[in-house]
Amino acid sequence: ESIFSDLNHLVIVTVQSDDYADAFGFTEQEVFAAMDEYGLADKAIVKQWYDGFTIGSHHDIYNPWSIINYLDRKGRLECYWANSSGNGLVSQLLQSGSAELKKQFEVLLQGNSLEAEIEAQVVFADLNDSISSVWSLFLASGYLTGEKIKLLEEGHFLCRLRITNRETRIMFERLVSRWFGHSESDYNGFIRAMLDNDIDAMEDYINGVALRIFSSFDTGGSTRRQEPEKFYHGFVLGLMVDLKDRYVITSNRESGYGRYDVMLEPKNKADDAVIIEFKSFNPRREKSLEETVQSALQQIEEKQYAAALEAKGIDANRIRRYGFAFEGKNVLIGSC
Repeated sequence: ESIFSDLNHLVIVTVQSDDYADAFGFTEQEVFAAMDEYGLADKAIVKQWYDGFTIGSHHDIYNPWSIINYLDRKGRLECYWANSSGNGLVSQLLQSGSAELKKQFEVLLQGNSLEAEIEAQVVFADLNDSISSVWSLFLASGYLTGEKIKLLEEGHFLCRLRITNRETRIMFERLVSRWFGHSESDYNGFIRAMLDNDIDAMEDYINGVALRIFSSFDTGGSTRRQEPEKFYHGFVLGLMVDLKDRYVITSNRESGYGRYDVMLEPKNKADDAVIIEFKSFNPRREKSLEETVQSALQQIEEKQYAAALEAKGIDANRIRRYGFAFEGKNVLIGSC
């Protein structure tokens, strides 16, 4: 047995190769013929779900595992292939990837395509350092599909990439949903309530903490009326540290005709922006905490604190405005 060498001299056929291009999956003709045999007529829907693979220059290759299960289950549409593994490496690469990788992934997730350099041979050691290696892996494993635009050099192509089909799109969307679901489960109660725009829950959280933990010296023991306001300002700002990956958080910056207390600028267009103004109850000017809340909200409008956000293209309807009023350990929150 030592006369001959181990298994070698293999010819590698990749998804960029034209050799055996129609053997990587089922062709459209094969899929439609099988559907006719089973009496299934929803060919356009099946095409959306399981078509999309391009092998070499051959288009309309269908995922064989998904088609087999679709036929076996009498036309039931599910994510058969995408659910056949944990997709852990995909999730890890996207979550730990660079900001540029995430921006490009967002383009794909929105249904658009992007041009990227693709490597025929994926080097796993480079996955954390090279965006092209990540897209090359996703293309080789079927999560993305692409058409060659031109050959850059031997083994490197410029390709136009997109998410393969509806099955893989659902898989990616579920991955992203789980990321945010996990993140929000780790938020403190106040942040979860604010993200849900649940003012009652925001008040309950702040009042509960104030009653259990705060000292009367913190919240109103000083003769200087600004001290309790600064205390609550700092406390709420501290609660928002958990949002640093989701928002740009700024405090005491100029905007419009004044300086806002706290502003949250969303990094994701799906999130609302937030402006917060803090005010201590002043019995000489206000009759109740409700009036103090209205005074805080009025200041946000009169000083046009939203100007900085609107200048960045954030619609006024996507900017939440909160007024926080304090009297000792009692807190009232309002919005407009």
